[in-house]
Amino acid sequence: MATAVNMSGQLLMPKATAVWLIENTALTFRQIAEFTALTEIEIEALADGEIGRGLVGRNPMESHELTQEELERCQADPSANLKIAKSSLPPVKTRAKGPRYTPVSKRGDKPDAIAYILKHNSEISDAQICKLVGTTKPTITAVRERTHPNTPNLRPRHPAELGLCTWQEYEKASDKGLKAQGKDPEEVKAQRLAEQQASLSQPEESDDSSSSGGFDFSNFLGDAQKFSSSSEED
Repeated sequence: MATAVNMSGQLLMPKATAVWLIENTALTFRQIAEFTALTEIEIEALADGEIGRGLVGRNPMESHELTQEELERCQADPSANLKIAKSSLPPVKTRAKGPRYTPVSKRGDKPDAIAYILKHNSEISDAQICKLVGTTKPTITAVRERTHPNTPNLRPRHPAELGLCTWQEYEKASDKGLKAQGKDPEEVKAQRLAEQQASLSQPEESDDSSSSGGFDFSNFLGDAQKFSSSSEED
């Protein structure tokens, strides 16, 4: 049986392979992420069932992408990295890079993805956004300047969650943008995480008017008392 590894050294079904490794091995999230070219965030989300629900695991040893010896070696050493089995297939000519193809069903999500990047990761350049989302600079400008036809209905959503790019591609674009600004990506990420945790830990301010739905009952009660008094007189 021929190996299922493509000539770029990547798995053909990384998420399905990750699901199988999570369920059937003692590998760490980092090891699985390195082997499948996913991020640790994606691996953790798969393990928690936040993404990939119903995804059937794929045994990389049955598809000759991994050997039993290599798996046992890395399970015994959490610091080791799994190595994909070498392919016995002849080299395959790869298609020249071009614009990212986006399924028709997802093309309407592009403005939401652009809005998310502009809001949360301004360090990512327009050229990088074009590659990540598969869009054009005029569309990015329209979203930024709020002249896009669908501006009232835009909901900033992470492009990786929309399936327009991978988490790894997004992180690389962010890191590249931060480095171009002379910033340390790890420090910026740590700062953003701390700010996010701080905002989540702040208690919500109580609103007395919210308990009554914002409706003033004082006039209503006054009218009710007058009505009761007039009824007794009658």
